[in-house]
Amino acid sequence: MNIREEIINIKDSIIHWRRDFHQYPELAFKEFRTADVIIEELRSMGLDPKEKVGKTGVTADLKCGNGPVIALRADMDALPIKETSGLEFSSKNTGVSHACGHDGHMAMLLGAARALSDNREIYNGTIRFIFQPAEEGEGGARYMIEDGCLDGVDEIYGIHLWNYQKLGEVGVKDGPVLAAADMFDIKVKGIGGHGAAPQGTVDTVVVSSHLIQALQTIVSRNTNPLESTVITVGKINGGHNFNIIADEVSLSGTARSYTEENRVLIKQRMKNIIEGIAKTYNAEITLDYRDGYPPTINHIAPTEKVLKASNRIVGQKAGMPYLSMGGEDFAYYLQKIPGCFFFVGSAPNENELFETPHHCSHFNMDEEALLIGPSIYLNLIDDIMGI
Repeated sequence: MNIREEIINIKDSIIHWRRDFHQYPELAFKEFRTADVIIEELRSMGLDPKEKVGKTGVTADLKCGNGPVIALRADMDALPIKETSGLEFSSKNTGVSHACGHDGHMAMLLGAARALSDNREIYNGTIRFIFQPAEEGEGGARYMIEDGCLDGVDEIYGIHLWNYQKLGEVGVKDGPVLAAADMFDIKVKGIGGHGAAPQGTVDTVVVSSHLIQALQTIVSRNTNPLESTVITVGKINGGHNFNIIADEVSLSGTARSYTEENRVLIKQRMKNIIEGIAKTYNAEITLDYRDGYPPTINHIAPTEKVLKASNRIVGQKAGMPYLSMGGEDFAYYLQKIPGCFFFVGSAPNENELFETPHHCSHFNMDEEALLIGPSIYLNLIDDIMGI
């Protein structure tokens, strides 16, 4: 790997920032200490950060004369997971931990900000550093956009440390890289009765079993097999006793897709199937379908820039990412302006790949990956606005 010298020189600071954030994780829209640390560090770099953007977010502009405005984004929030990693810098906030790598995202962006601000005289343009709260399900990106974080921005870039790829790999591609992540609740109402006398009842357990099977045909028979989609019913509640026919069952689940077309298709087919099952079994079925994050779809030109910048750091190990049906609110930025969201391999070397997945209680990363991300950012800014 060809890590930038400017980043090697501040390696200790980057790792210190990551471990500090890791010890003091904060949930969505409660990133108060996190924001204070970021603000203090940005001010030490000669920047004038804006506070309380998108509720608890922070932005800062590095102005280097006339030229394009490029935004670099990191997310700030942690997860409601009790940490079991055993790290010496484990979470000190009970029941909360950085189990997705956002601590590393912030550290990498601070590292890039330090290196770029130290060399601001060689650039023409403005670099906007965006520290965004509440990525984990709360859609913090929308609040940042509402507060003007994209005003005047020409392109935006973001990194996700990725424990599904080895250290030294960088996942970059145009088009969809993360899925739309929608949620649904279904209530099935029927007529209860004694298990020994089913006549005259409408058995909601039987109805629900047919409904679950029918919903799976949307993926297997209605969508293109080359376009990934997922429908998962992850929760079922119903029934009172072994010999009582249930009069109500509730189902909850998620629908994932890489395209808006399939997202619309899934929603419509669910409505059609529910209507048909309800008529067939004389049941009452209601659907509460809630749109989550849209698919994260990279633009072609910015993606080519990231690939070029990454090649100079990791060579031929930059390319196709390990794709996931997870969701990411960076998608909202990409709906507004061109940009690219890419993945930096961070799987700990001492473990087998996939042994430390995101959102697990023992999550950790290879901290050498924290040098790759900001090195790519420096190459990217050099290419876009270097003198």
